Amino acid sequence: MQRSILSAGLLLALAMPAHAQSDTGEKAPRRYRIAVGAQGTPSYPGADHDAVRPLFDFSSARGDDQFEFEAADENPNIAIYNRHGLEAGIVVGFQSARTRKRAGADLAKVDFTVEPGVFAGYYLLPKLRAYAELRKGAGGHEGVVSMLALDYVQRDGDRWLISVGPRLGLSDAKYRRAYFGVTQRDAAAGLSVYRVGDNVVHSVGLATTGIRQLTTRWGLYGYLAYDRLTGDASRSPITERYGSKNQFYGGLALSYTFGRGVR
Repeated sequence: MQRSILSAGLLLALAMPAHAQSDTGEKAPRRYRIAVGAQGTPSYPGADHDAVRPLFDFSSARGDDQFEFEAADENPNIAIYNRHGLEAGIVVGFQSARTRKRAGADLAKVDFTVEPGVFAGYYLLPKLRAYAELRKGAGGHEGVVSMLALDYVQRDGDRWLISVGPRLGLSDAKYRRAYFGVTQRDAAAGLSVYRVGDNVVHSVGLATTGIRQLTTRWGLYGYLAYDRLTGDASRSPITERYGSKNQFYGGLALSYTFGRGVR
């Protein structure tokens, strides 16, 4: 549930231009909005403390088109298909390492994980958007993790926007073993051996995103989110002794809009 400023170059390089044209047949000028700030997120899944990380967002639009909505807790993505309210493409998530220092206990380390995958978003109604990600860990936890989201979006063009909606976190046993399972080796930290079961839902939550344009070019971008661990994740001795079932997220960034299309 975090954006990485390391993905900025990838998004800028691969963002595909739209094909809107003016009445003269020429393409309307494009404008861009970039937001950079800071966010607080759990140090690792199930942690009882937060870490401060960069918050980044990048959007583009052509002509009089408004910037497309994207919830702040979505991972960086690139749309390959975007028509008739349906958007789909590739996504990449980043999960910080769980080190012994961060966990505050002699628990097995989980390395930093890159999570490439796919995403899809669809407007069920003009103001109601469904969104899903499916990602596979490369290194680190090496599991499969997914997010399902539903957002009610209220906006006044690009002047202001606010969204709110529920979240559902799902994962396979490999992911849950990495963060919530207790092996014989982990038991040396004074925990009972704990084997995860078949509860694919590991969290439920709520998230809100807000955007406010202060001037033609400058604005504010931020979000708040909350997840409650469930199933295997909530019952784990690691969560009960060293972590928390309550996972809080939040961030604030300053945005700047530029390009020939800015008036």
